[in-house]
Amino acid sequence: MKSLHQDWFSNVRNDLLAGLVVALALIPEAIAFSIIAGVDPKVGLYASFCIATVIAFTGGRPGMISAATGAMALVMVTLVKDHGLQYLLAATLLTGVLQICAGWLRLGVLMRFVSRSVVTGFVNALAILIFMAQLPELINVTWHVYAMTAAGLGIIYLFPYVTKAVPSPLVTIVVLTGVSLALGLDIRTVGDMGELPDSLPIFLLPDVPLNIETLAIIFPYSLTLMVVGLLESLMTATIVDDLTDTSSNKNRECVGQGVANIASGFLGGMAGCAMIGQSVINVKSGGRGRLSTLTAGVVLLILVVFLGDWVRQIPMAALVAVMIMVSIGTFNWGSIRNLREHPPSSSIVMLATVAVTVFTHDLAQGVLVGVLLSGFFFAHKVGKVLHVGARSEDEGRMRIYTVTGQVFFASADRFIASFDFKEVIEKVRIDVSRAHFWDITAVSAIDKVVVKFRREGTEVEVIGLNQASATMLDRFAVHDKPDAVDQLMGH
Repeated sequence: MKSLHQDWFSNVRNDLLAGLVVALALIPEAIAFSIIAGVDPKVGLYASFCIATVIAFTGGRPGMISAATGAMALVMVTLVKDHGLQYLLAATLLTGVLQICAGWLRLGVLMRFVSRSVVTGFVNALAILIFMAQLPELINVTWHVYAMTAAGLGIIYLFPYVTKAVPSPLVTIVVLTGVSLALGLDIRTVGDMGELPDSLPIFLLPDVPLNIETLAIIFPYSLTLMVVGLLESLMTATIVDDLTDTSSNKNRECVGQGVANIASGFLGGMAGCAMIGQSVINVKSGGRGRLSTLTAGVVLLILVVFLGDWVRQIPMAALVAVMIMVSIGTFNWGSIRNLREHPPSSSIVMLATVAVTVFTHDLAQGVLVGVLLSGFFFAHKVGKVLHVGARSEDEGRMRIYTVTGQVFFASADRFIASFDFKEVIEKVRIDVSRAHFWDITAVSAIDKVVVKFRREGTEVEVIGLNQASATMLDRFAVHDKPDAVDQLMGH
């Protein structure tokens, strides 16, 4: 009961107001993402309603907003173009099933492999993409649009000094809409983005053949949608965790996203995931609990279906001002200063993540590059932390090598190069009590060292193996086998 109250009713007033702001900001984005995907605007609007409403109950991160997103829309373009809306709905259902399986397999724990530099790059790239998405609304327009946008930003940043009782983005939308109507300004409005639906969504089954051919068509898209959706959702959850100084259940979030996408597919919506921009709007507006997410979904539907005539008159300049605020608030400005203070490898990972994400408009590719670079730099760094010391005993007839550090694929060559195989000596003892052998490459390295010494007529003894390393060597090492030389040479 304590958790129920904390998630739902600990912040009622702020959650309701924040949800209202998010609902208004969701409308043009949902329409825009529908256009990107090549489907009717109502597909994105229904999806945003379904996903936000369902994820409020099933998600693992209270206060996070999920809906139709641009990252997911980009994946759908080819599928819709080649096969149509019905196959998109079927792919949405399969995406949901795959995401539920990912949650059951506890793939949420993979977030631990995403470094802080990648998260920072992801956030900065999203901030840049959010700002770039507003530029079409600010190009080849009258001065009224610039004035309205500037006024909107002024209200957003100055109104909190008057009172924080009402979210300033909500005030901005209401005031600018009133000004636009009172002055009769001829500027672009939400209604110009596309036709709003005038009816509630209905349950339907995708009109596609239930056979292997259909599965072959939709599975590659569903798999990509699953990866992109979970990646963006889990990254956003991590960011909201930081913003609110709370924790979230990543595996529950995977399952919740799946359930929400299945609901979306059955109600005529496209697949979606967590939205960093809207989540930041929600948090900055005071939203913290599940009620804010539920409010955003329900109010969105009420606005577009029952109050469509009013919503159509909201000037796009007001929403552009809100989204510019989001991009400014999302960007990690401290990361610019940290470029000089942080290690070069961290800065390279962050900048590469930003560059690839912005260039491709694909969050998955940007994060993948960042994770791979992080892994490369980590392996390189750990591979250098290896020391092999040597000393003589028994009047120079025995050489003792003491290995300290990690032996794996990145340090194996360094390990082998540390031994003097041409030294004329009776016996070599290799003490690895302060070392660990991690993989097949490490086992192969110790094999090569032992065999090379024996070929020179030197007796070799390996001592101090810990249990894990000993098990690895027992299974895969060949230096004690009769044909060790042939096996190592690949014969």
